[in-house]
Amino acid sequence: MPEEVRATRRRGDDLVHAIHEAALAETVEHGVGRLTMEGIARRAGTAKTSLYRRWSTPEDIVIEALYRVYPREEPSPAADDLRGDLIRALQLMRDSIMSSQYGAALGALLEESRRRPDLHERLYGEVFGPRGGRFTRSVLEHYAQHGHLDAARLTPVVVDIGEALLIKYAIDTFDPPDDDYVAAIVDQVILPAVGVANP
Repeated sequence: MPEEVRATRRRGDDLVHAIHEAALAETVEHGVGRLTMEGIARRAGTAKTSLYRRWSTPEDIVIEALYRVYPREEPSPAADDLRGDLIRALQLMRDSIMSSQYGAALGALLEESRRRPDLHERLYGEVFGPRGGRFTRSVLEHYAQHGHLDAARLTPVVVDIGEALLIKYAIDTFDPPDDDYVAAIVDQVILPAVGVANP
């Protein structure tokens, strides 16, 4: 059981942030199926009535929390560093999703969504889609829009392959890849796939 947090008079964004953090921690500790308003309120150090004023279910809180913390790659505005932007996008995915409480909570929701199509739909409709979808896809589409890449090369396989290799590495080794491996994914796979010569 988590240590009970003393209630405070936090309000506004401070209170919402505390509730979001508590909801993510509860998801990691108990799983989606055992989330309760009571548990989130206790961990956040607030009254349960504070939660019901804004959210109807514990899942509503977790979905909103995931949306607020979901990382979003911002490619170079001038579209002048494709390799660097791709490397940074995969590093952002690795550091924020594969090595954090947020990532563990997201993993729990993804696992639960395999059994619940409604939750799967919410994740894509309320988190991934509004936050830009996928990391390397956002970079590649940005460069295509600026005329630096042939958009026809951005097939579903190509835009997802960097993330897929990152995940495969983690599954195989139980560790996130280091920066050299991330750069190798970009240099040996993504850049050749979009018709850019290796550096």
